[in-house]
Amino acid sequence: MDIAPLTTLEKALAKTEADADSALKAATIAVSSLKKFRTAAQTGNLRDLRKTIEAAEQAITALQQQFTNAKEDWDFDEETYLSNKTYTSEILEAAGQIGLKIFEQDDRLYCYPFLIRILPGERSILIDKVRERRLRPSVLVKHLKDMQNKPSRFKPDAFLESLFSAYEIVVAPRGKGLVNTGIVIALRDIYNLLTLLPGQSREYSRQEFARDIYLLDQSRVTRTKGGLIVNFPASTGTKSTSGTITVITQDGHEKKYYGISFAKE
Repeated sequence: MDIAPLTTLEKALAKTEADADSALKAATIAVSSLKKFRTAAQTGNLRDLRKTIEAAEQAITALQQQFTNAKEDWDFDEETYLSNKTYTSEILEAAGQIGLKIFEQDDRLYCYPFLIRILPGERSILIDKVRERRLRPSVLVKHLKDMQNKPSRFKPDAFLESLFSAYEIVVAPRGKGLVNTGIVIALRDIYNLLTLLPGQSREYSRQEFARDIYLLDQSRVTRTKGGLIVNFPASTGTKSTSGTITVITQDGHEKKYYGISFAKE
């Protein structure tokens, strides 16, 4: 179906929620009628028995009609809607209403410190690697805001050690003893090594790697267990998109990283 210009997922779900609420009210009336029918049978109240049967039948018919209406009213083409930019715009608008900062980058949304990927075919989204099926914009942005208020799961110390291990491997062929001399290695080379196994680049995207570099850079963790200090030196490579990795910062600005080095203090 074609989605009307003014139709949003929020409005469609609000309408269906109201329909479901009406069906629940009809169900309450139906249950009440059935209980009266049962009581008349239990007590042998023959005068009311036939009357309660008719009342229960009418209530059940009303419930069935209410449910049918609710079912038929949900004709939203969710896959098409999730596939285009309309849903993304709706999330950004809902986030703005509660003061939550969300920014768009490539095919992902960045809500510090989380990366969000929409999966239209699966009717779900990924928040980092966690699948989330609550897609109603007002509910989703509130969930994200709640997540922001919890302690970060990012472990800068462990990530720094992983970077250093990869760095050692890349530097080793260039000469013995160069590891602690501050030689600069392109971060893309480090990422390629970390995702060398088949399928690893899908499990750990370049966007996630860039985000983690940014989080490490923002943390106060700079020293490896061996006492070397990490640095993210700029290069002529940062003047163009070639050889760089890009992240959206907490304030929504684009930041480019090029290389990494380790050296004695």
